Amino acid sequence: MAFTSFSDFILMGGYSFYVWLAYAVSLLSIIVLIVNSVLKRKKIFRQVIQRIEREERIKAAENREDIL
Repeated sequence: MAFTSFSDFILMGGYSFYVWLAYAVSLLSIIVLIVNSVLKRKKIFRQVIQRIEREERIKAAENREDIL
């Protein structure tokens, strides 16, 4: 281990603000990407389901017209 104690690890040789800020920005970016991906995936699935339901309603209406 490069550090002699846990407090040395936290202080990062005097560069702790920059090091921990870089970790925080990276972690925040990853979290935003994951949340954005999950939300977009849900939106796409909703749109696909709506489209399938719409197509089924159109086919049902066409079948009713053929019977009449």
